Amino acid sequence: MRIVDAQVHIWRNNKPTNPAHRQVSDFSQHDLLKEMDDAGVDAAVIHPPGWDPNSNELAVEAAREFPDRLAILGNFPLDRPESRALIDGWTRRPGMLGLRFTFLQPHQRTWPTDGTMDWLWPAAERAGLPVALLAANFLPLVGQVAERHRGLPLIVDHLGRPSGTKDEAAWANLRELLALAKHPNVAVKATGAPSYSSEPYPYRNIHGYLRQIYDAFGPERMFWGTDITRMPCAWRQCVTLFTEELPWLSARDKELIMGRALCTWLGWKRVTRP
Repeated sequence: MRIVDAQVHIWRNNKPTNPAHRQVSDFSQHDLLKEMDDAGVDAAVIHPPGWDPNSNELAVEAAREFPDRLAILGNFPLDRPESRALIDGWTRRPGMLGLRFTFLQPHQRTWPTDGTMDWLWPAAERAGLPVALLAANFLPLVGQVAERHRGLPLIVDHLGRPSGTKDEAAWANLRELLALAKHPNVAVKATGAPSYSSEPYPYRNIHGYLRQIYDAFGPERMFWGTDITRMPCAWRQCVTLFTEELPWLSARDKELIMGRALCTWLGWKRVTRP
């Protein structure tokens, strides 16, 4: 079984502005790969973080160096007209498989609803670019976009959970996420799961929520991952939470959720065992 992490970050010369992430100035592709090897993770999808203004270029450098192990969901400023010209040639950059947007800065928070993103949906659909979204605050809108652009592969980040929430409070809007499962072009990243529990490993109080998401989306549209630099546990525990602690997952389910389904969704055909 190939294990592919759906979300990791690397950065250089900048400490994360999000205090939940490791407060180090550098976390390189070599640091990342060493930890992946220790945890038995074969490959990962880099999400260039906003706290490093050169993170897209760093990710391309990493994917060029390790094309069988690292790919990218990159980003660009959605509010700049010149960004529109980037869509058609986006995947010609080494390792670039699609897009990911977070809306973490104050001036970005209205972009999903104020028209700033309206140009992106048809453009990405035409280009065949998957788009991942930190969408906890606008899940119903994701459904509207999915309905209007049925050829656009969408991914909801972090199980659709609001940042900084834990236990029962973290799952207050779970129904909004589950409602998206009716759209075949919407998938969900099961990234960051341990962070939504205040319990110790194996975080039993979130297993029922994970089961509801699995039942709704199925293993073909549920992608394991970590966002490892803000996890409260070791990378290996993030793996075994899914491979050993959820008895309702079959062997086939695990193969899909732990990497194969993600690679299919993103069109990543280069993953091989190191």
